[in-house]
Amino acid sequence: MTESAPAEFHSAKPDTLRLFFALWPDDATRAALNRTGKWLHQHWGGRRMRADTLHLTLAFLGSTPVAHLDALVACANTVQSHAFELILDQAGYWRHNRIGWLGASEAPPQHLDLVGALNTALQAAGFPVDAWPHVPHVTLLRNTAGGEMPACEPVRWPVSDFALVKSVTEPQGARYEVIRRWSLDR
Repeated sequence: MTESAPAEFHSAKPDTLRLFFALWPDDATRAALNRTGKWLHQHWGGRRMRADTLHLTLAFLGSTPVAHLDALVACANTVQSHAFELILDQAGYWRHNRIGWLGASEAPPQHLDLVGALNTALQAAGFPVDAWPHVPHVTLLRNTAGGEMPACEPVRWPVSDFALVKSVTEPQGARYEVIRRWSLDR
Protein backbone atom coordinates (compact mmCIF):
# COMPACT_ATOMS: atom_id res chain seq x y z
CA MET A 1 0.00 0.00 0.00
CA THR A 2 1.37 3.43 -0.90
CA GLU A 3 1.42 6.35 1.50
CA SER A 4 -0.29 8.68 -1.00
CA ALA A 5 -3.63 6.85 -1.35
CA PRO A 6 -6.09 6.32 1.51
CA ALA A 7 -6.48 2.72 2.69
CA GLU A 8 -10.13 2.48 1.55
CA PHE A 9 -8.98 2.67 -2.08
CA HIS A 10 -6.95 -0.53 -1.78
CA SER A 11 -8.62 -3.91 -1.81
CA ALA A 12 -8.34 -5.70 1.51
CA LYS A 13 -8.24 -8.93 -0.48
CA PRO A 14 -5.91 -8.59 -3.47
CA ASP A 15 -6.97 -12.06 -4.61
CA THR A 16 -10.46 -10.78 -5.54
CA LEU A 17 -11.75 -8.69 -8.41
CA ARG A 18 -14.95 -6.64 -8.61
CA LEU A 19 -16.53 -8.00 -11.81
CA PHE A 20 -19.57 -7.70 -14.05
CA PHE A 21 -20.67 -8.75 -17.53
CA ALA A 22 -21.79 -5.85 -19.71
CA LEU A 23 -22.56 -4.48 -23.10
CA TRP A 24 -19.65 -2.17 -23.85
CA PRO A 25 -20.49 0.59 -26.35
CA ASP A 26 -18.54 1.40 -29.48
CA ASP A 27 -17.23 4.96 -29.84
CA ALA A 28 -20.29 6.30 -31.72
CA THR A 29 -22.73 4.82 -29.20
CA ARG A 30 -20.63 6.08 -26.29
CA ALA A 31 -20.65 9.61 -27.78
CA ALA A 32 -24.45 9.50 -28.22
CA LEU A 33 -24.93 8.27 -24.64
CA ASN A 34 -22.62 11.00 -23.37
CA ARG A 35 -24.62 13.68 -25.26
CA THR A 36 -27.82 12.36 -23.71
CA GLY A 37 -26.17 12.40 -20.27
CA LYS A 38 -25.22 16.04 -20.78
CA TRP A 39 -28.76 16.88 -21.88
CA LEU A 40 -30.33 15.07 -18.90
CA HIS A 41 -27.88 16.82 -16.57
CA GLN A 42 -29.20 20.17 -17.79
CA HIS A 43 -32.73 19.06 -16.73
CA TRP A 44 -32.00 17.09 -13.56
CA GLY A 45 -28.59 18.13 -12.25
CA GLY A 46 -26.52 15.62 -10.29
CA ARG A 47 -23.17 14.14 -11.24
CA ARG A 48 -22.64 12.99 -14.82
CA MET A 49 -21.00 9.64 -15.41
CA ARG A 50 -17.69 9.84 -17.26
CA ALA A 51 -18.00 8.81 -20.91
CA ASP A 52 -15.36 6.09 -20.48
CA THR A 53 -17.49 4.36 -17.79
CA LEU A 54 -20.77 4.14 -19.73
CA HIS A 55 -22.02 0.57 -20.17
CA LEU A 56 -25.09 -1.62 -19.78
CA THR A 57 -24.73 -4.25 -17.06
CA LEU A 58 -25.91 -7.74 -17.99
CA ALA A 59 -24.89 -9.55 -14.78
CA PHE A 60 -23.22 -8.07 -11.70
CA LEU A 61 -20.87 -10.44 -9.89
CA GLY A 62 -19.29 -8.12 -7.32
CA SER A 63 -16.20 -9.19 -5.39
CA THR A 64 -15.08 -12.45 -6.98
CA PRO A 65 -12.00 -14.56 -6.22
CA VAL A 66 -9.40 -14.36 -8.99
CA ALA A 67 -9.35 -18.17 -8.93
CA HIS A 68 -12.92 -18.13 -10.36
CA LEU A 69 -11.96 -16.14 -13.46
CA ASP A 70 -11.52 -19.26 -15.62
CA ALA A 71 -14.96 -20.51 -14.56
CA LEU A 72 -16.51 -17.17 -15.55
CA VAL A 73 -14.81 -17.33 -18.95
CA ALA A 74 -16.12 -20.88 -19.37
CA CYS A 75 -19.66 -19.67 -18.55
CA ALA A 76 -19.45 -16.90 -21.15
CA ASN A 77 -18.03 -19.35 -23.71
CA THR A 78 -21.30 -21.33 -23.55
CA VAL A 79 -23.51 -18.32 -24.33
CA GLN A 80 -24.94 -18.37 -27.82
CA SER A 81 -26.90 -15.35 -28.91
CA HIS A 82 -27.39 -13.17 -31.96
CA ALA A 83 -26.26 -9.61 -32.63
CA PHE A 84 -29.05 -7.05 -32.37
CA GLU A 85 -29.87 -3.36 -32.23
CA LEU A 86 -30.82 -1.95 -28.84
CA ILE A 87 -32.80 1.27 -28.95
CA LEU A 88 -32.44 3.30 -25.76
CA ASP A 89 -35.37 5.70 -25.95
CA GLN A 90 -36.68 6.27 -22.45
CA ALA A 91 -35.16 8.49 -19.75
CA GLY A 92 -35.87 7.44 -16.19
CA TYR A 93 -35.06 8.20 -12.59
CA TRP A 94 -34.84 5.91 -9.57
CA ARG A 95 -35.61 7.93 -6.46
CA HIS A 96 -34.28 5.31 -3.99
CA ASN A 97 -30.70 5.62 -5.28
CA ARG A 98 -30.97 8.98 -7.08
CA ILE A 99 -29.89 7.57 -10.45
CA GLY A 100 -30.85 9.03 -13.83
CA TRP A 101 -30.71 6.57 -16.70
CA LEU A 102 -31.53 5.95 -20.33
CA GLY A 103 -33.27 2.67 -21.07
CA ALA A 104 -35.13 0.68 -23.66
CA SER A 105 -38.91 0.98 -23.63
CA GLU A 106 -38.88 -2.37 -25.39
CA ALA A 107 -36.03 -4.85 -25.02
CA PRO A 108 -35.38 -6.88 -28.17
CA PRO A 109 -35.78 -10.64 -27.71
CA GLN A 110 -32.08 -11.17 -28.51
CA HIS A 111 -31.14 -8.97 -25.55
CA LEU A 112 -33.37 -10.93 -23.19
CA ASP A 113 -32.00 -14.21 -24.65
CA LEU A 114 -28.44 -13.02 -23.99
CA VAL A 115 -29.19 -12.08 -20.37
CA GLY A 116 -31.08 -15.36 -19.84
CA ALA A 117 -28.32 -17.52 -21.33
CA LEU A 118 -25.64 -15.75 -19.32
CA ASN A 119 -27.59 -16.03 -16.05
CA THR A 120 -28.35 -19.72 -16.71
CA ALA A 121 -24.65 -20.47 -17.28
CA LEU A 122 -23.60 -18.49 -14.20
CA GLN A 123 -26.20 -20.14 -11.98
CA ALA A 124 -25.26 -23.63 -13.23
CA ALA A 125 -21.63 -22.89 -12.28
CA GLY A 126 -22.65 -21.79 -8.79
CA PHE A 127 -22.42 -18.02 -9.24
CA PRO A 128 -25.17 -15.85 -7.75
CA VAL A 129 -27.57 -14.19 -10.18
CA ASP A 130 -29.88 -11.24 -9.63
CA ALA A 131 -33.43 -12.30 -8.79
CA TRP A 132 -34.87 -9.00 -10.05
CA PRO A 133 -36.06 -8.81 -13.65
CA HIS A 134 -33.41 -7.33 -15.95
CA VAL A 135 -34.10 -3.71 -16.91
CA PRO A 136 -31.85 -2.69 -19.83
CA HIS A 137 -30.51 0.77 -18.96
CA VAL A 138 -27.35 2.86 -18.90
CA THR A 139 -26.71 4.98 -15.80
CA LEU A 140 -25.99 8.54 -16.94
CA LEU A 141 -26.37 10.54 -13.69
CA ARG A 142 -25.79 9.91 -10.00
CA ASN A 143 -27.00 12.00 -7.06
CA THR A 144 -29.68 13.61 -9.17
CA ALA A 145 -33.00 14.99 -7.99
CA GLY A 146 -34.73 13.74 -11.12
CA GLY A 147 -37.88 15.50 -12.20
CA GLU A 148 -40.27 15.45 -15.07
CA MET A 149 -39.37 12.68 -17.52
CA PRO A 150 -38.18 14.51 -20.61
CA ALA A 151 -38.55 12.98 -24.05
CA CYS A 152 -35.12 12.34 -25.47
CA GLU A 153 -33.56 11.44 -28.77
CA PRO A 154 -33.19 7.65 -29.02
CA VAL A 155 -29.71 6.14 -28.98
CA ARG A 156 -29.41 3.27 -31.46
CA TRP A 157 -26.82 0.77 -30.22
CA PRO A 158 -25.64 -1.95 -32.62
CA VAL A 159 -24.77 -4.76 -30.19
CA SER A 160 -22.30 -7.28 -31.58
CA ASP A 161 -20.56 -8.51 -28.43
CA PHE A 162 -20.54 -8.56 -24.64
CA ALA A 163 -17.69 -8.24 -22.17
CA LEU A 164 -16.38 -9.29 -18.79
CA VAL A 165 -15.31 -6.10 -17.00
CA LYS A 166 -13.46 -5.38 -13.78
CA SER A 167 -14.05 -2.31 -11.67
CA VAL A 168 -11.06 -0.74 -9.94
CA THR A 169 -11.74 1.86 -7.25
CA GLU A 170 -9.27 4.74 -7.26
CA PRO A 171 -9.23 8.06 -5.38
CA GLN A 172 -10.70 9.85 -8.43
CA GLY A 173 -13.48 7.25 -8.86
CA ALA A 174 -14.11 3.89 -10.48
CA ARG A 175 -12.13 2.81 -13.51
CA TYR A 176 -13.37 -0.05 -15.67
CA GLU A 177 -11.19 -2.46 -17.63
CA VAL A 178 -12.54 -4.91 -20.19
CA ILE A 179 -10.97 -8.29 -19.43
CA ARG A 180 -12.41 -10.15 -22.43
CA ARG A 181 -15.10 -9.83 -25.10
CA TRP A 182 -17.35 -12.43 -26.75
CA SER A 183 -18.83 -11.91 -30.22
CA LEU A 184 -22.49 -12.49 -30.88
CA ASP A 185 -23.57 -14.41 -33.98
CA ARG A 186 -24.71 -12.31 -36.90
